Amino acid sequence: MSAEKRKVAYIDGKPYEIGPNHTSILKFVKSYLGEKKVPTLCDDPNLAPYGACRVCSVEVALEKDGPTKVVASCHTPVGENQHIFTSNDGLQNLRKNIVELVLTDHPMNCDTCEVDKNCELQTVANDLGISDHRYNNPKQHKGTPKDTSHSYMRMNLDNCINCGRCVRACDEIQGSFVLTMSGRGFESRITTDNDMLFGDSSCVSCGACAHTCPTDAISDVFQSKSVKVDKKVRTTCSYCGVGCNLETSVKDGKVVAIDTPKETEVNAGHTCIKGRYAFGFYDHPDRLRSPLIKRNGKFEEVSWDDAYEYIKQKLEKIKNESGPDAIAGISSARCTNEENYVFQKMIRAAIGTNNIDCCARICHSPTAWGMQQTFGTGAATNSTEDIYHADLFLIIGANPTNAHPVTGAKIKQQVMKGKKLIVLDPITTDIAKLADYHIRLRPGTNVAVLNMMLYYIVKGNLLNKDFVENRTEGFDEFLNHINGLDIDHLASVAGVDKQLVKEAAIAYATAKNSMEFHGLGVTEHEQGSKTVMLIADLAMITGNIGRRGVGVNPLRGQNNVQGAADMGCQPHQGAGYFPVADKKIQDFYTEKYGAVHPTKAGLKIPEIFDAAINKEVKGLWIIGEDIVQTDPNSAHVIKAMESLDLLVVQEIFMSETAKLADVVLPGTTFLEKDGTFTNTERRVQRVNKAAEPLPGTKPDGVIVTEMMQKLGYDQPTYDADQVLAEVADVVPFFKGITRERLGKLGLQWPVKEDGTDTKILHEKEFKLGKGRLKSFDWKESTEIKNNIKEYPLILTTSRVLQHYNAATMTRRTKNLNIVDEDILLVNPIDAKERELNNGDIARLYSGRGEVSLKVEVTDKVKEGIVFTTFHFPEHMVNMVTGDGKDEETKCAEYKVSAVQVQKISNKFKTEISPSEKQAEIVRN
Repeated sequence: MSAEKRKVAYIDGKPYEIGPNHTSILKFVKSYLGEKKVPTLCDDPNLAPYGACRVCSVEVALEKDGPTKVVASCHTPVGENQHIFTSNDGLQNLRKNIVELVLTDHPMNCDTCEVDKNCELQTVANDLGISDHRYNNPKQHKGTPKDTSHSYMRMNLDNCINCGRCVRACDEIQGSFVLTMSGRGFESRITTDNDMLFGDSSCVSCGACAHTCPTDAISDVFQSKSVKVDKKVRTTCSYCGVGCNLETSVKDGKVVAIDTPKETEVNAGHTCIKGRYAFGFYDHPDRLRSPLIKRNGKFEEVSWDDAYEYIKQKLEKIKNESGPDAIAGISSARCTNEENYVFQKMIRAAIGTNNIDCCARICHSPTAWGMQQTFGTGAATNSTEDIYHADLFLIIGANPTNAHPVTGAKIKQQVMKGKKLIVLDPITTDIAKLADYHIRLRPGTNVAVLNMMLYYIVKGNLLNKDFVENRTEGFDEFLNHINGLDIDHLASVAGVDKQLVKEAAIAYATAKNSMEFHGLGVTEHEQGSKTVMLIADLAMITGNIGRRGVGVNPLRGQNNVQGAADMGCQPHQGAGYFPVADKKIQDFYTEKYGAVHPTKAGLKIPEIFDAAINKEVKGLWIIGEDIVQTDPNSAHVIKAMESLDLLVVQEIFMSETAKLADVVLPGTTFLEKDGTFTNTERRVQRVNKAAEPLPGTKPDGVIVTEMMQKLGYDQPTYDADQVLAEVADVVPFFKGITRERLGKLGLQWPVKEDGTDTKILHEKEFKLGKGRLKSFDWKESTEIKNNIKEYPLILTTSRVLQHYNAATMTRRTKNLNIVDEDILLVNPIDAKERELNNGDIARLYSGRGEVSLKVEVTDKVKEGIVFTTFHFPEHMVNMVTGDGKDEETKCAEYKVSAVQVQKISNKFKTEISPSEKQAEIVRN
């Protein structure tokens, strides 16, 4: 900014430049003179300015010696040439009087103040020189019973000062509206919805209230503000793909609490129940503490050297007898980038095969493939920050308030402020309840409905003609296809109101900025890749790509599934997405790895299972994936595992898959390692070790590296920073990434060599040059065509907020107190036909298997559709799901399974795990 254009204001007589983020006097003063220059009490930087307590009052004059006015600095805009006075006798007396009045409602020597001096109120009082107050409050909070009903938080309203920050945090950050202020005057108090106990309320346990509370009136069970800790370590969450920044509190070598750091980019000071509270799994008694080898059907503890030697001999035997392509690996989206990189390197360079895959295969492989075909890059085009710049949100096949809660809360807040929302989902999710247009399509008909939307945009002449002409190709063929669509037929097969679809399409096309998000309800279908390409069409023909507040943005399911794919954990592309079938690329990797790169095409996960059953794959190494519980048609997966000569499972717990292993190697959690994760917006962030690995365990990167050395490959001793440097040398879009440059907030790839990152992709051109418009007809799922007569209901699956995937981690936390079983949702019409009532136990079955689940009768699901989650091995819901796959990527069709439901008289019980029971059935 040139000197003549600079705007300044004066703080206590000195000029300071007004910056773009100085939206209030308080922010202006704090940015130059620090947090304590102006005291605050009701203010929280994560909340909208409130101006209730007036402790932050300052005097403002429009000219140097002009008359002054006392204003609350937190919500008064800073203006050019303002003269701001932060401290004088009048202001000090005003602040003291306010704080003394507040202190009448708070113990002068509460536990928090005594132990750690960390009560914000007492800190402000001390800074103002207040040791007592002059007022009497006959209704002071005293003797209010502590509410200990919540699994993760406590209410001690004796400490409450009615500042309202907890209420505002619940409303403004999470959007749950659980807390409220009831009563008037001296009778005012904080309460929950319907005046319930905290644990019985509709609280979603995000912890925003405990985070903001200045007096410990609401606090975490693990650590109130009164507990002193030895250190705090910043790291990145290992649950979903949002990639929240976390601050761990460590005492006596153990992580005792998790909070959010002050400076965050991804989560803006917010977390969900999993990120903030569900960390107790990391040192749970169930953690594996020693390598195990199965002999005579039983596991025996062995040394690390013995385990490595056993694996080496088995692998060499398989290679000598059948070749390296009889070996395969499945990497982990919960491991760091560096660990995924060395694992795929081990499979390719030390073993000599392209048989390497990861869980992206069964979640977002259609996203990557579809976006690569249309844009050239298979990753989110925009940043989550763009949520604040969007005018309309299109959410397809995703439930972000459950599966990506922090991003979901951001979207929810914007919608409640008046921005438009379109939801394509057969289930009435929490976010769908807020939608302006909720299109309840039948599972498996995404292509039909998107074709309808494209049709209405074209017919309404709502195209962005400049964008289509200058930045896309294939429009004539696309247009011919659109003009030939039978809209009435598509509406009929999808079970949707075509007028509603038309209105939604017009809204998307006419909004200034339309931002799309999609999840596994898009990808986990036979036509998953085609759906992704039609979403790309939608963005391109309306020009909603390449700028702020728009784009195509997949919501990645696991914390580092983006990173696992980036690092080359897939059979057809190596690190950096180079096609390994290309001879030049093979030579490139050969040079980088110092070993001849394999040339034969690798197998995808479903192909690995089939090959195992056919004895073509004989050895399999799995890191951190419980495929028995999470992959479809569990009986088929178990049969594949039973068919192997060697199954190595690297895990933190004895999972359903680990039970079938020949060798189990105990890895570590994210809290015990260094490295990086890449979130859903391509942001590479640091993972910092907060605690030492539990005795007997090793970080996954160390295990893989030591095994590479055992196999004779000259891999340097594992060091995450050194591996990151190697990644930056191999992967072009990591070129400028170093651990130091990542800092606290990370960088979004592609990162140039000078460290400049990329917030928005495709601003001027696509990686392909021009975007490619695609067109496809809708096809009925093979699963439905073959099985719907015998099994007339469609099962679709997803997650609940409290648990994560196979719930291997969350089941070992107090989240289990909140949700402890999978529930089958059944529409009232379907329930009546089957004489089902709430709480009944039903048999859910298909041609693959059956499970027993408790029933909830609800209109959240459409007639003909049932829904459940897959978190609990007691149920093993994937015994029921089918073999359908995306046509292009072989991603499993979890969202469409033909099933039947039948009422049974008593609850399903078993003394052995479902995987062991099914394995016995398979063997017999």
